[in-house]
Amino acid sequence: MSENAKLTRGSIRGHLVTQTLPAIVGVSAIMSIGLVDAYFIGQLGQDALAAISFIFPISVAITSLGVGMMVGINSVISRALGEGDDERALRRGNFGIVLSVFLGLILGVLLYASLDPLFALMQASERELPLIRAYMQPFSFGFPLMMAIMGINGTLRGQGEARKTSYVSVTYAAANWVLDPILITGTPDFLFGGFEGFGMAGAAYATLIGWTFGIAMGLWLLSKTSIPLSLSKIKQCNVRESTSEILRVAGPASFSNAINPIGLSVLTALIASESAAAVAGFGAAGRVQSFATVPLLALSGSIGAIVGQNWGAKQFGRAREAMWLAGLFCVGYGLITAALLAWGGAWFADMFSEDAQVTAQFASYLRIAAWGYAGFGLLIVANGALNALGRARHALMQSAVRVFVVMLPLGWLAREYFGIGAIYGSELAANVIGGLIGAFVVWRTMRRS
Repeated sequence: MSENAKLTRGSIRGHLVTQTLPAIVGVSAIMSIGLVDAYFIGQLGQDALAAISFIFPISVAITSLGVGMMVGINSVISRALGEGDDERALRRGNFGIVLSVFLGLILGVLLYASLDPLFALMQASERELPLIRAYMQPFSFGFPLMMAIMGINGTLRGQGEARKTSYVSVTYAAANWVLDPILITGTPDFLFGGFEGFGMAGAAYATLIGWTFGIAMGLWLLSKTSIPLSLSKIKQCNVRESTSEILRVAGPASFSNAINPIGLSVLTALIASESAAAVAGFGAAGRVQSFATVPLLALSGSIGAIVGQNWGAKQFGRAREAMWLAGLFCVGYGLITAALLAWGGAWFADMFSEDAQVTAQFASYLRIAAWGYAGFGLLIVANGALNALGRARHALMQSAVRVFVVMLPLGWLAREYFGIGAIYGSELAANVIGGLIGAFVVWRTMRRS
């Protein structure tokens, strides 16, 4: 066991708190970018708000590929430290960052080339497509920057450095907060001479600049850990072996993380067949939902290092304890949050739009879908643990069942009889069933050791 495997010592409850609280700050900062974007883009009109509703699930889906790389790097580093192999952890962390950037270049080019057919498939209108292009073209070219941040954060997370990871996230989010109003809607005459702003493209420019600041912060923080960026360590890596070890987890984890936003993209297309107001309300409510589930997302990210280090050190009881406590939190927090959002949905809706149809769909979605948060939390925390254990295929399969076996077929069939509310209900059913499956699979997997 390595001295750097600090999560193998001390209180599991304490580690869950100290790893998750900074992650909540970091994930909140990231999610706030979407809320701030939606607020200022909403000032450009309903078409712009509908355009960002189409963009949101796609951007989340491709970002999920980066999250998968972060999970893969986290997994190999945490287990290596738990096993006492600091040198392997150092090599894998450095190689993982370089691999992330390389994959980001490839994915960015592919995304740029497929923009029009992709969003046409989602039934974006001729009015919305130019707005979508204005955002997604610069976003595509900047994708390697986001992948670099994911690589850095995976290296930090694997070491149990949740606080440092949150610093990276807050840095690029803060840059986005400052730049959004300037680059999207412009400034008054007395500030910067009355800069007009770039509209939809301005939101993308703010994101790219924020990522650049985040990379600078991340590299500086890495230099303060046991796994600093080192060109010599990258050269020492066996490329095939290192790539295989990381992608063995990162590949399934990427698809597992991407499955949910892919499902939401299909739901968006189904909702688009109803009305533009329904799409706008659904998309804006999705931003609030993303923010409400931040603690669950933070816990799913922090559980990996705790389970991975303890499992690598063969302290199986500590890993099981972490999962039991995490599951209790998911259920309690999920139900309380659902009650609050179901009651206050109309109030939140008024913050995003004055259109009565948009606010009605916004509130309706939260009244139904919010009751699945507990199940969603159980599923993603189970996925985080399975990825840490090197069982990424298990996580992928249960995520696929949730979306492709439950959510999409139910939404497609039930809407013919019960209308748009059935689409929202299909997400609720998928989260409840997915949570039960996730809890069962991780219990069976961890019981065997």
